[in-house]
Amino acid sequence: MDVAITATIVMVVALVIILLMGAPIAVAIGMSSAMAMVVILPTNVALVTCAQKMFTGLNSFPLLAIPFFVLAGNLMNNGGIAIRIIRLAEALCGRLPGALAESNVLANMFFGAISGSGNAAAAMGGTIGPIEAERGYSKEFSAAVNIASAPTGMLIPPSNALIVFSTVGGSISVAALFMGGYIPGILWGLAVMIVAGYMAKKRGYINTNHVDAATKVKYFVDAIPSLFLIVIIIGGILSGIFTATEASGAVSYTHLRAHETRR
Repeated sequence: MDVAITATIVMVVALVIILLMGAPIAVAIGMSSAMAMVVILPTNVALVTCAQKMFTGLNSFPLLAIPFFVLAGNLMNNGGIAIRIIRLAEALCGRLPGALAESNVLANMFFGAISGSGNAAAAMGGTIGPIEAERGYSKEFSAAVNIASAPTGMLIPPSNALIVFSTVGGSISVAALFMGGYIPGILWGLAVMIVAGYMAKKRGYINTNHVDAATKVKYFVDAIPSLFLIVIIIGGILSGIFTATEASGAVSYTHLRAHETRR
């Protein structure tokens, strides 16, 4: 049998077996690829080659933006910034049916636009979930809205997924990908809001926590620093002032300093 065919069979079979054992996808891919290389090359050469490929894949300046943006999102969520965004989103939703669920969608969109991570946006559910429970929202409905709207953070720039795509693609511009991510991300969020509003009205989730104009202005002023970061990050990247990695590092440092000051 041809060596290439043998290596392919070994890789596919090993991948399936390792996945069935419950290993993470990244571990399964790495181990199956290493096994396939052992079939083609001597063991010592194959192991050295695997190590070199792993290092080369991680040795990327643009990929540093991902952990920095995730760190910024976690700092925001633990530092009280998340609740400010939720309050602003709820004030914007006003008297809409299921306004708290609608605010969850908006908050995920805002949070994703700052942290660049769908996972960080999904963490918003840990903050807004107890509030929804207090107002009579079912846990299933709250979880469904949060899960459905969290991926907007992967589309609305800065997006970690788009950064990875740009790195893998080679010559693809991060700024161009960011510009292309706005419309699908916003459309996704609006679609979730429409469905959530319909289901909330059907279930009788009516907003009774009305906010006056003065309070809305206060919520907006409190959220300005976080919202202004969106303008700085995207504006700086699109204008070429700094890269996505530099922007992510600056954002993480800013939130870290603010978090330490509040402590």
